[in-house]
Amino acid sequence: MDVQGTVAAGWEPVRDAFLRNFEGRGERGAAVAVHHDGVPVVDLWAGTRDAHGEDGSGGAAPWTASTAQVVRSATKGVSAAVPLLLHQRGLLDLDAPVATYWPEFKAEGKDRVTVRQLLAHRAGLPVLDRTLTLAEAADLPTATAAVAAQAPVWEPGTAHGYHPHTFSWLLGGLVHRVTGRTAGRWVADEIAGPLGLDLWIGLPEGETHRVGRLGRVEEIEPAGSGALKLRPKRSVTAAYEDPSSLTRRAFDVIDPRPDENDPAYRAAELPGSSGVATARALSRFYAATLGPVDGVRLFAPATLTLARTEESAGIDRTLLVGTRFGLGHMLHGPASPLLGPTSFGHPGRGGSLGFADAESGIAFGYVTNGMRRTVTADPRAQALIRAVRDCLPA
Repeated sequence: MDVQGTVAAGWEPVRDAFLRNFEGRGERGAAVAVHHDGVPVVDLWAGTRDAHGEDGSGGAAPWTASTAQVVRSATKGVSAAVPLLLHQRGLLDLDAPVATYWPEFKAEGKDRVTVRQLLAHRAGLPVLDRTLTLAEAADLPTATAAVAAQAPVWEPGTAHGYHPHTFSWLLGGLVHRVTGRTAGRWVADEIAGPLGLDLWIGLPEGETHRVGRLGRVEEIEPAGSGALKLRPKRSVTAAYEDPSSLTRRAFDVIDPRPDENDPAYRAAELPGSSGVATARALSRFYAATLGPVDGVRLFAPATLTLARTEESAGIDRTLLVGTRFGLGHMLHGPASPLLGPTSFGHPGRGGSLGFADAESGIAFGYVTNGMRRTVTADPRAQALIRAVRDCLPA
């Protein structure tokens, strides 16, 4: 495997781990990037743009420096910065009822649901009484009206459960009512633009040629690889197979289930799932939450503290394993091990991951076209994280 890109002196173990992912963990096409104290130290890519090695003409187009990929729920980590920045600018009170900004949201007893609860997956709204088509999901008025009219499935604030799809409309509806802009537009104007990121929530037509194709890969896991093995009381696999389970209903809110290779899905502004990015962009974004990157800093110190502060912890009613969330970001924990206790970010189902670690100054981005069944703790990303940890001073 011909690995392309650059690695700063002392960070070669990350390159070695990246190569081993291709040799032993079924990787097809991927990229990884790392910043340390705002400086890029790893920027690597390898493999093919298409997970199955086809480019539509019988060839195998290589992954290049400019290849981007759908990152699924790793999008949430970028989107979660929006309400935090609105709070930082004095435009959003985290402890105010959501209905303060979005009056229709108070329906079905949700009048006291706070912004904080909404962002921390505590609102009790991971499912809808009726599924949405992709066209409905992508239409902000239709989707936000559906989630505003929905009754919670548990008493808001009393428990937490991952909101895989409804998070898009909860956050998107709130941001639109506070700013008058969609979350995707706000990210483009206030985050991606100033930082020069190849990152979009709602892919422009002119960028479609850069995006690789996702595909399933074999779940190869060599003995002794150190991958995390979770054994929840109820198998998540069994829950996915049960159409009546909260887990299955939460992931099947959009019906039929979207094809991430569909141009219509990539163009949709779904701030919980449809983001497209390079690994370099994810790493640079998270670096700017920790401190200045080429003169641009996103989070003030108080906002950085908010981003890594626990709001939800324990057995997740949707994922059925122990999860930890801050205000939209997933935090380091058993279901999604990041670098350490001060890490915050978000994985994407199937592999992709972005996060920052406040203590070490590390920002990390990993994107892949080889979809595995993991929702969190993908062994390829975990191998890269272990390598990053080994490169840090003792």
